[in-house]
Amino acid sequence: MSFLRRRSATPAGPDFDVLAMDPGDWPGNLGAGLLPAPDGSCQGVFLRYDLFGGRGPAMIIGNLPEGSPAREVEEDEIPFEVGQLLLALENDEDVTVVGTEDMPVLQGDNLLIVRRLKLSESRISCVQFDRSDGVLVTIAAWDRPITDDLYALLKPLPAELFQQG
Repeated sequence: MSFLRRRSATPAGPDFDVLAMDPGDWPGNLGAGLLPAPDGSCQGVFLRYDLFGGRGPAMIIGNLPEGSPAREVEEDEIPFEVGQLLLALENDEDVTVVGTEDMPVLQGDNLLIVRRLKLSESRISCVQFDRSDGVLVTIAAWDRPITDDLYALLKPLPAELFQQG
């Protein structure tokens, strides 16, 4: 699985491949954020997809490597990406995880074990899966179900997207 390998050269952005949807495949605006550690290393990347340029965030996809403090949440606490989605929506509702369900999903020839999170806010869909390189991918969507078709759109984004110009 070539998209799960670490890069040999360290770009100015993350030191791991970011699995997400290509910005050219999305009809709206794309924003990206990096989570820096005090030592300057990248502790995660999240991409915010806004549907049709400004009508509100539709989806956030996060990639958090092992050791990222954003991965350290309590059992009923929402993932970092759900929190970012709520912030983008200016929604200050208290949301918690009320259950999880593991399900197998094929992505090409690869089998993913996807953890579907059930949240107290039913308009938020959220799934997570671990990559073989230890990066946790989380997808949070507002008012849209996350279907198996979405996994076919996920691919590694080129490092150039995250380098400073």
